[in-house]
Amino acid sequence: MFRGIISFALSRRPVIMLCLLVFLGAGVAAYLKLNVEAYPNPAPVILEITAQAPGLSAEEMERYYTRPMEIGLATTPGVDNIRSTSFYGLSFVRVTFKYGVDYYFAYTQAALNLQQNVSLPNSVQPQIQSSSLVGEIYRYQLVGPPHYGLSNLRTLQDWVVTKRLLTVPGIMQVVPWGGTTKEYQVEADLHKLDGYKVTLPQLISAIGNANTNVGGRTVNIGEQSVNIRGIGLVKDTTDIGNIVLSQSNGTPVLVKDVAKVSIGYAPRLGKAGRDDQDDVVTGIIVMNRTLQTNEVVARVKAEVEKINTDGTLPPGVKMVPYYDRSTLVGVTTHTVLHNLIFGCVLVFLIQWVFLGDLRSAIIVSANIPIALFFSIMILVMQGESANLLSLGAVDFGIIVDSAVILVENVFRNFQKNATEQAEMLEDIGASKLTVEGRVLSHWPERLRLIFMSAVQVDRAVLFSSAITVAAFIPLFTMQGVEGQIFGPMARTYAYALAGALIATFTITPVLSFYLLPKHVEEAETVFVRAIRRVYSPVLVRALDKRKTTVIIGGVFLLIAGLLVPRIGSEFLPTLEEGNLWIRATMPPTISLEAGTGKVERMRQILKKHPEVITAVSQHGRPDDGSDAAGFYNAELFVPLKPFDEWRSGYTKDELVADVQKEFAAEFPGIEFNFSQYIQDNIEEGLSGVKGANSVKIIGPDLNVLEKLSGQVLHEMNQVKGVEDLGVFHVLGQPNLNITVDRAKAARYGLNTGDITAV
Repeated sequence: MFRGIISFALSRRPVIMLCLLVFLGAGVAAYLKLNVEAYPNPAPVILEITAQAPGLSAEEMERYYTRPMEIGLATTPGVDNIRSTSFYGLSFVRVTFKYGVDYYFAYTQAALNLQQNVSLPNSVQPQIQSSSLVGEIYRYQLVGPPHYGLSNLRTLQDWVVTKRLLTVPGIMQVVPWGGTTKEYQVEADLHKLDGYKVTLPQLISAIGNANTNVGGRTVNIGEQSVNIRGIGLVKDTTDIGNIVLSQSNGTPVLVKDVAKVSIGYAPRLGKAGRDDQDDVVTGIIVMNRTLQTNEVVARVKAEVEKINTDGTLPPGVKMVPYYDRSTLVGVTTHTVLHNLIFGCVLVFLIQWVFLGDLRSAIIVSANIPIALFFSIMILVMQGESANLLSLGAVDFGIIVDSAVILVENVFRNFQKNATEQAEMLEDIGASKLTVEGRVLSHWPERLRLIFMSAVQVDRAVLFSSAITVAAFIPLFTMQGVEGQIFGPMARTYAYALAGALIATFTITPVLSFYLLPKHVEEAETVFVRAIRRVYSPVLVRALDKRKTTVIIGGVFLLIAGLLVPRIGSEFLPTLEEGNLWIRATMPPTISLEAGTGKVERMRQILKKHPEVITAVSQHGRPDDGSDAAGFYNAELFVPLKPFDEWRSGYTKDELVADVQKEFAAEFPGIEFNFSQYIQDNIEEGLSGVKGANSVKIIGPDLNVLEKLSGQVLHEMNQVKGVEDLGVFHVLGQPNLNITVDRAKAARYGLNTGDITAV
């Protein structure tokens, strides 16, 4: 087979060179189209389901909402595990599917199970949110003039900006953070209610009944059919104030007589801040996990630009981004391109130095771009993405190994004089110069020499590639997180090796024909001569002292074996994202208002460091419950300037250490965890907890769990190197419980529902 490929290439040399030019052009086009992700997504399909019932305790949320959803979702095909968290007013369920389950299949099956198997109290509808861990691609702040107000900004966010962004193909969710949600408020005066003999349930019922539209079917007027509609929706505070509650001596009692009607905002579950602004409106854009970052981010940026310029927003209001995933992808792409170019140049120089022949080095190095473009074209055709790990791990030395073997053999045969070359061709015989019944003896001697040089080493080249592929077989068998991370790297490497092997038997012989002269001479370079002067006497002495050499080798092997357990190891090097993600865990009983000042001070401390671009805080949780947390939780997103703009010699580790010292001195009793944005999302999604490493204690008694967690904390504090250690408390939030005495309520003619409504 290889002889046929080689003979085809050598007999159609101009066609091969033309195909090479076309291939290189297609490779460049494929590279420009290739989607490069900063980090491979290591997670399977994860769906997050939330249900909110304001006012219910964590225990009630667990009993009436979390448990039914867990049971209903347990029968979903492909489910691996279900984790849940129940907060005051929020049930949060995270469903993790097995690797290989299709995203749309999982989403559809989960939605069907929730619809058919789960019935929640008070007609609450659970909301499904998919989580790709690396899907948060864009963050922005909605800014406006000082007089505009937070409620108006939040209204624009919910009713204008979010709706426009969700029309962008690939956008799955927009999570609003901060601002106040506008609502009409009726503050009842209990003394006036008593004076007009109106009860609070009457007031609640009257307002509800006065805020409806109804339909009366149709009525015929002449030959026309007219729809009947009863319009009763309130339009403003005046309409609410004029709602009739009762009448006294023929005079109607109105809502405004017994209550103050005003425009306010709903009780807040969370708060966002940025730098010296303590209350801002922000949004997080999440893309569909099946799509590619480059395409979706480009569409998002175009839509944001359109929203800012087409008059959608009032004058002075605009969207200001402060996180854009394309920046990290751009840095990653630049790093990959830099490494590829540097690797090509380095291999070329090493080939030149050791071969001592510029033309041979060019022929060998040509295999590198061919192999890379071949792998990139396959990735694009299959719709796969590349990342820093998959492209950066390609070993150019292995890629050119096959070409080195072939070119070296051609070079060796070309060194022979004419007589030796003729004798070699004669010794080979016609059988070796016959391909698929065609005798190649009519070829010029130069072509026959190249052909035979390639045939002589075809098995060596094949076995060399096979050995390399065999070394990568374990990567193809990996499952779970390891398979998600190393699978793309293994496939990219396999594509590159295949491209290099094809190029070795097609392009390399043709380039050898065009570039190598018929007669060459081996010339040792200065570098090789210097190595030989050192190596030759050492080799002679080693052969003379064979036993001593073996003993020395054994000693070094033993020392290395003893040192292996002392070498640190990491599953993967940390991807530098260019930001900090800091989590502050305050006392569990703290209120949102009490924590606001502390979070503001944290931002001030961060912003005074010149390496920080901005500091954005998220305190509590968003209104949609997509980030399950309480008022005790604050998270700070801190984008950093490029490292070449930092203070001379100052590192990120030093920055983190300095911030930790300042936080420890300023906020005793508050626990901090330092990570990075994507890294934190991945760790939380895979482990189910907010932290890099965790110890989970499972049991039925919350008080016992709290006690055991304190003991674990003490033991973990003894471990050298452990930092940012803390406990996620399950108890501590105080409740003011009002228990209805049913017997006493009955004496007054009251039901428990009347009392609890009040």
